[in-house]
Amino acid sequence: MTLHSAPRLGVVVPSGNAAAEPEIGGLVSPAFNVHTSRFPVLPGKDLRGRLRKYNDVLPEVLGNFGGLRLDAAVVSCTGSHYLLTPDGDRALCAELSERAGAPVRSAALAILDTARAVGAERLVLISPYEPWLTELSEAYWQSAGLTVDRVVKIRAGARFSPYDVTTEELVAQVREAELPQDATLLFTGTGMFTFDALAELGRDSGRVLLTSNLASAWWARDTLGLPAEGPDAHPLLRRLAERTGARADALTVGPATAREGAPASGLGAVAVS
Repeated sequence: MTLHSAPRLGVVVPSGNAAAEPEIGGLVSPAFNVHTSRFPVLPGKDLRGRLRKYNDVLPEVLGNFGGLRLDAAVVSCTGSHYLLTPDGDRALCAELSERAGAPVRSAALAILDTARAVGAERLVLISPYEPWLTELSEAYWQSAGLTVDRVVKIRAGARFSPYDVTTEELVAQVREAELPQDATLLFTGTGMFTFDALAELGRDSGRVLLTSNLASAWWARDTLGLPAEGPDAHPLLRRLAERTGARADALTVGPATAREGAPASGLGAVAVS
């Protein structure tokens, strides 16, 4: 596959998010080319105000890809979609998919798709958010039918700041929580760097480790028919598949979930060779 012929994944990110592009890019490379569009800077608004505005301007931000043909797109901001119900999130993504002419999925829905694909029904939520946003996140998962057994609140120093959590802080706080060996851990927040922490924590046990960016890449690969156990798949994707006992041909989550609202013709022309 050449760079010119590789499928194109669009990623929409908040302006200050430094983690989503390198993590998602690393997870889907070399199978995809990743292209990004950023939410606008919104001076004077607090976090809740920014997240609400992101949902308002999302069609415009996706429109900034212009004439660039995308094969799929991910909205890499879970916080703004926690303000919606899961049903509201699905309706918004269906509308965006219709407008874009290709499947569009929020990172939150991608997490749901991946959790269902690997058979996870219960979660331990690993959250670097401010408490009110952690509560919204927990309510979103519960509304979607997942049971949140426990919440581990992650701090950057003394603050809640996803962008500033270090690998050492993340690993230490998860280990201090002494979580069950068979738990499914969801590290929420697309802006928290997780790769090195997952590699370290993965040596501790066989726990299922999910992140917003990992789920986004899982959904994108599945949507374009590229299995997580393929020879070019990132080790974190292969680990997720192996730890859940999934086979490469059993990772499709079906038309009622990952492809809900996606145009039927949006993927047929994608050449993967």
